Amino acid sequence: MLTVPGPAARFCDGVSRRSFLRAGSLGLGGLTLPGLMRAEAAAGTGTQKSVIMVYLSGGLAHQDTFDLKPHAPAEVRGEFKPISTNVPGVQFGEHLPKLAKMMDKLIVLRSLVGQRDEHSSWQSYTATPMDTAKRENKPHFGSVVARLQGQTDPITPAFVDLSPTMQHKPYNSPGPGALGRAAAPVKVDGDEIAVMKNLTVTPAELRNRKALLENLDAFRRAAAAKQTNAVAADTFHDRAFDVLTSSKLVDALDVTREPEQVRNRYGRGSPKHMGDGAPMLNDQLLMARRLVEAGCRVVTVAYGFWDTHGGNFKHLKQHLPLFDTGISALIEDVYARGLGDDVTVCVWGEFGRTPKINKDAGRDHWSRVNSALLAGGGMKVGQVIGSTDSAAAEVKDEPIPYPSVLATVYKNLGIDPHAMVYDVSNRPNPILPGGILPIDKV
Repeated sequence: MLTVPGPAARFCDGVSRRSFLRAGSLGLGGLTLPGLMRAEAAAGTGTQKSVIMVYLSGGLAHQDTFDLKPHAPAEVRGEFKPISTNVPGVQFGEHLPKLAKMMDKLIVLRSLVGQRDEHSSWQSYTATPMDTAKRENKPHFGSVVARLQGQTDPITPAFVDLSPTMQHKPYNSPGPGALGRAAAPVKVDGDEIAVMKNLTVTPAELRNRKALLENLDAFRRAAAAKQTNAVAADTFHDRAFDVLTSSKLVDALDVTREPEQVRNRYGRGSPKHMGDGAPMLNDQLLMARRLVEAGCRVVTVAYGFWDTHGGNFKHLKQHLPLFDTGISALIEDVYARGLGDDVTVCVWGEFGRTPKINKDAGRDHWSRVNSALLAGGGMKVGQVIGSTDSAAAEVKDEPIPYPSVLATVYKNLGIDPHAMVYDVSNRPNPILPGGILPIDKV
């Protein structure tokens, strides 16, 4: 038995990272990994579509970023001035100059409705409030994708969650629900990356074992050659060892492999958590881009802390520039690297903020309307969809039910949002309710 140690987190097929790296009885009859290769060869693979979803824990002030109201009274409009974007007639807040210069690659949704006053990621990830999702055992949308589409190759998981564990528990990502462990994400944090980089069994040692097993397999190769409908067994052994010796996933997570100018363009940020929410670690945005290029279908990132009940403008002045740097770099890369048709970027949080500034210079929770940012996915970018009234308090035109954002993501991934996904008991469950449609203008 040969084991490569590592943490016990599970891959999307339900296999733990420890058991995935266990090459027991390899070449002697118990060839589970080559068996996996055979199954994959029989199934085949398709064109990869991916999504990077950035969840803004705490709820970002929509009227200080993407939906300014410069003509409103001072207690509503706040301190920030609007700036022009590169799309005529569209303005952003003054602390988002880099995103403003690439509005032609964005879709701004200004009229999301239906969100609950609830500090949780569950609305964004399941299209359902947390209590309902828990009661009905609803899965994270990434788990739905993993269940329906599977991995693009045996090395790269379908769904990676880069979100760290946050102090406020509802901010943390939902699990796979009724879809079971086989649809769970690979949960990656900095410590796990360090462990994976320091495996005690080297690729050279694995190759020596492979050479020994090739001699034992000589008889099997001769027998396989007589089977016209079989692939030679050693082909799958070769690929099994490719998995065990591959650093593809670790390499994708290693942003130090990027040129310094790329890392500087994304901005560095910090792994330190903000409040009881997420850190602003821009390296995770770069990891997300590298992971979809490595074959991941879904990558989720929790980013920042935006629950600005007090000192809203001071907080945003300090932190919006890093947000602007990281999100603009990610979207710029998606298009520059030829991924604009295949990778959807979605940036949003759980609700908006109150129109009226409170006594602590803050904005409180406001679930009646919210904004979101979309890019890529082959969508019709360079447009704003929906509008709010003069105080950014209510929808004026084109209300968009917030679950329609996930319906649009599913559509971009090639999944019918009203299709059935089968749970661990093989019971069909609709992905989204029939009345929830993708956003038609994108």
